[in-house]
Amino acid sequence: MMNALALFRHIARPVLLAWPLAALIATSAHATIPIERWTHSSGARVHLVTSPSIPMVDVQIDFDGGRRRETAERAGLGGVTAGLLSAGVTAQAGLPALDENQLSEAWADLGAQFGAQTTLDRFSISLRSLTEPDLLQRAVALAARQLAAPAWPDSVWQRDRQRLLASLKEAENRPGTHAGRAFSKAVYGAHPYGLRPEAATYNAITVADMRAFYRRHVASCRAQVSMVGAIDRAQADRIVGQLMAAVKDHGCSPLPALPLVQPLKQAVDERLPFTAAQAQVLIGQPGVPRTDPDFLPLFVGNYVLGGGGFVSRLMTEVREKRGLTYGISSFFTTGRQAGAFQISMTTRPDQAAQAVDVVREVVRGFVTQGPTESELQAAKDFLINGEALRLDSNRKLLDNVANIAWNDLPLNYLETWTQEIDRLRVEDIRRAFARVLQPERMVTVVVGAKP
Repeated sequence: MMNALALFRHIARPVLLAWPLAALIATSAHATIPIERWTHSSGARVHLVTSPSIPMVDVQIDFDGGRRRETAERAGLGGVTAGLLSAGVTAQAGLPALDENQLSEAWADLGAQFGAQTTLDRFSISLRSLTEPDLLQRAVALAARQLAAPAWPDSVWQRDRQRLLASLKEAENRPGTHAGRAFSKAVYGAHPYGLRPEAATYNAITVADMRAFYRRHVASCRAQVSMVGAIDRAQADRIVGQLMAAVKDHGCSPLPALPLVQPLKQAVDERLPFTAAQAQVLIGQPGVPRTDPDFLPLFVGNYVLGGGGFVSRLMTEVREKRGLTYGISSFFTTGRQAGAFQISMTTRPDQAAQAVDVVREVVRGFVTQGPTESELQAAKDFLINGEALRLDSNRKLLDNVANIAWNDLPLNYLETWTQEIDRLRVEDIRRAFARVLQPERMVTVVVGAKP
């Protein structure tokens, strides 16, 4: 989940970046989105899609600095570091210092955006700008300055920390908070994927910790730069050079190896008391990394099981047939290491036990038998026919390009995606789910059920 402090600053002149309709039609018919890939002299790996019809460019720079690089004592450090990156810049090369308000106004004057956020694996920097030469040059220069000379004002951190602590305190009133915390701990154990910020960890974080985390992880040699917009390779290379020069002195010492997410040895069942109108139920286990060879069978199969909304099997069995919930869903969280498979629902406290039993039975049946032919075909039709909607803006296309870059997927991944989906068989889905899921060794967390 993105830290609230890392949300992009609002700009004065927002512009919707739409991937051209003609290009979408061509994409659907011929499945061609040319992606250029090269390694910049700084060591950064660059992926570029040139889209000349709109004079805009989107840039995303990903570093290995997400939640998995935090420690239990400083959980949340990556997120607050990303948030404070926009809190001002120091004086540099004859340019005056800018506080957070002045910096925000400078971006608004350019009609551009700069932001940072963290996920499980990534510390991500984003830049969006018009490509009119003067505006683009100024936007890149400001982004480079923000990367090179963040002010890290302690007064802003003290203010923001109080907001985060207040948010944590308020979240304690929701059963979902307690369920999520217990579920993460049970699924991930001591692995950093399971870390969640707490009052103690926020109180332990200092500005010095942020500076050290930033310099340790935001290094040009580890950068994955994804770009979509009205620029060519030469322009892209110059932009990358200017941005990477801002962090070149951070060095490139190796990051420590991380432990693997361990499979569960036995089932875990936690029933936590909580007074609420609805009980929160989470069921799941460790899943797979994004590079797992069965990612697509699992993705498509999960659409049938619980990812397809009202047409999913879990929704049919738990809501439509038995009226035990308003909504239920399942999903795989994937990263460079194994994320979680998770089923989530709310239900009446007095129906929680029955709802859990039904969910477990549905999962057992799906793992054993897989989808029916008709269920699989419906999933294929929906996913293939909706492909264009997953690429209908520069932002969505950038997300896909960044996914290819981060996970080292083939450059033709977007071109072959529909064919790979279409060739899946029921047996492929059944085999993948039988390999990955262990219905008898899952975590079940129920918060708020009546005994």
